Amino acid sequence: IAMKLIIAILRDIDHDAVSQGLTTAGFRVTMIASTGGFWRRGNTTLLIGCEDEQVEHAIELVRQNVSESAEPGTRHATIFVVKVDHYAHF
Repeated sequence: IAMKLIIAILRDIDHDAVSQGLTTAGFRVTMIASTGGFWRRGNTTLLIGCEDEQVEHAIELVRQNVSESAEPGTRHATIFVVKVDHYAHF
């Protein structure tokens, strides 16, 4: 099975809605508190392991569940998709 790891960096205010949307759809999600950006605001980094064909669905769920930003130029989420060479679950 070809696997991918999605790393989604979100604003703290969005992590509940996004993680709920993903877990409701059957994705397993690990949350990590993080800080970054120019203003050092709180972020949440989500780690989402999935099969290749599930990547676009997971990204769409993230897109659907982030809130509108009141600040122009503010990103809603930053997403990285990484190929997984080895996966073990026990």
